[in-house]
Amino acid sequence: MIDQSTSKGRILAAALACAAANNWAEVSLRDIAEHAKVPLPEMRDLFPSRSAIVAALINAVDREVLSRVDRGERQDKRDLLFDVIMTRFDVLAPHKAALKSMAAAGGADPALAGPLLSSLYWMLQAAGVDSSGPGGALKLAGLAGIYASVFHTWLADDDPGLARTMAALDRRLRRGERTLRNLDGLATTARKVATAGPAWVTAWLRRRQGGGGDAAPDDSDPASVRPQPQGGRDE
Repeated sequence: MIDQSTSKGRILAAALACAAANNWAEVSLRDIAEHAKVPLPEMRDLFPSRSAIVAALINAVDREVLSRVDRGERQDKRDLLFDVIMTRFDVLAPHKAALKSMAAAGGADPALAGPLLSSLYWMLQAAGVDSSGPGGALKLAGLAGIYASVFHTWLADDDPGLARTMAALDRRLRRGERTLRNLDGLATTARKVATAGPAWVTAWLRRRQGGGGDAAPDDSDPASVRPQPQGGRDE
């Protein structure tokens, strides 16, 4: 996952080693540079902050996960997403001690919002879940909640078979399956409403101008609304 033949790779590996051996909140950029045997000016050019290091680690994990995922012939998106997330935990497993230290440091870092959202997006892509359109943000939010919850379960799961982690992930995915499945339908409905909306408004205005008063149109089929002939008028 990390190419330690480069200065960047040595810095990333050093950050993980420092986090595993110490409280991440107390690890400085100088500590990491010294462990990586990289001069501070080069360290500054490559990673001006600890957030930049964590963002690079997230991206490295993403690349490794995407290289391992095999969709095969399966079509069930929940099963695919299950495999993607478990593959991520497999990639993270050698660095669990460092991740525990980083998680214990606490505090949400706004600088990591972009890399984290990108990571969630690519997990959905790897599972074949469309995260574009009106429902995309909701899918990302749903996966964020699932992953955050199961990640903390994984950190505390010392079973080599990860029984607790798999059970928690399966339960959370099943709970959210209906939402994930229906979001595509909601997106389709939103597109239909956006398309039919102007025709619905136009028909209503024509009906009012034709003497229909303030009566609202029949919203059971907005696209089918037509001006109604009025009694006593020449058509």
